[in-house]
Amino acid sequence: MIIYVKYMVCLRCKLKVKEELTKLGIHYGAIDLGTVEVLEDITPEQRGRLNEALLRSGLELMDDKKAVIAERIKNVINEMVHDTEEVPRVKLSVLLSEKLGYSYTYLANIFSETKGTTIEHYLITNRVERAKELLLYDELNLTEISYRLHYSSVAHLSAQFKKVTGLTPTFFKKLKKKREVHLDAL
Repeated sequence: MIIYVKYMVCLRCKLKVKEELTKLGIHYGAIDLGTVEVLEDITPEQRGRLNEALLRSGLELMDDKKAVIAERIKNVINEMVHDTEEVPRVKLSVLLSEKLGYSYTYLANIFSETKGTTIEHYLITNRVERAKELLLYDELNLTEISYRLHYSSVAHLSAQFKKVTGLTPTFFKKLKKKREVHLDAL
């Protein structure tokens, strides 16, 4: 039996889910981003207690099939943008179809219906947010960031960055430096 956990997108979240399952005596197998393989049926009472414990940590069990699929799409994208530096060998549409076992058209329709945005827009927003993080860390230059985030060029990253934020990556980085100077003056 598979149960789905909303917002489980990081190692800390996985550890919290493991902790709560163990406390409740629920035997589990694989825990992946957003999914938990439960090795036996759980009672409605156990499910309720698990959900209450997870809610206290900002997580929650999911029952709606469409919402579950949309969360799984988000998890694949988040993992791709934040957790791996490997360039995907296939297009996002193929990757999602392979990982989730549905046609991309079906996945795209479900995502748009439940999230009010397209998969592509969600991906772009995530990539730009990750680019902002990397710019603030100040460890990589723009060329390295564009490569890490699988952009075809710095110009492509810059165009999407400006479209989402209204700022160029270079100006965004300068704003960070200005804030640091102002804080140092205090």
